[in-house]
Amino acid sequence: MVHASPRVVLNFLSFILCSFLLSACASYDGRLNSSTTQYLGTDGSIVTRTSTSSLSERASYWAGDSVNGPAAIVIKLGDQKLYYYKSGKLVGVSAVSTGREGHDSPVGKFKVQLKEKDHASNLYGDFVDANGKVIVKNVTYKVDKAPPGTHFQGSSMPWFMQFAPGVGMHTGFLPGVPDSHGCIRLPDKMAKIFFTVTPIKTPVTVEK
Repeated sequence: MVHASPRVVLNFLSFILCSFLLSACASYDGRLNSSTTQYLGTDGSIVTRTSTSSLSERASYWAGDSVNGPAAIVIKLGDQKLYYYKSGKLVGVSAVSTGREGHDSPVGKFKVQLKEKDHASNLYGDFVDANGKVIVKNVTYKVDKAPPGTHFQGSSMPWFMQFAPGVGMHTGFLPGVPDSHGCIRLPDKMAKIFFTVTPIKTPVTVEK
């Protein structure tokens, strides 16, 4: 029988632990944004969040109502943040979720081309029946085949502002990592603010 040295065993266990931690970082735990999640207090008591706002909303702010001047938007993919400027002054910050691997958000300089309050995707969505019941979730139009008796219903993208072909900023789920098909997802509160105050042709810069 072959016995491994203590060093070999230790290295193997370290590898397993690192692999576990990396895989854990790659997945999102929805409990982080749940208002019903309970935590253990320092005194041993059970603590429940009193705020129903998401972590992404509480990491965002707006202070631009009293500031005048031309607007500019900077989106930093590495930070997963959007920075909003007026006359060169930072007046707002929002958490975002940008395009995941294989659906990367475009990098470069753009301008807001289109604003649509109640936009729906013409590419991604669900197959629903005549009553609107979802039969197949997360499908791609003209790629996935619709089951008999169903039709395509595009994903809702409220407060949509397009700045590149097929790509825009809109309300969406923020898991804390890049997760979209290329669009810039925002907390609903921030998406509404930005939509309201942003004129067409506002510069949008997307950086790595």
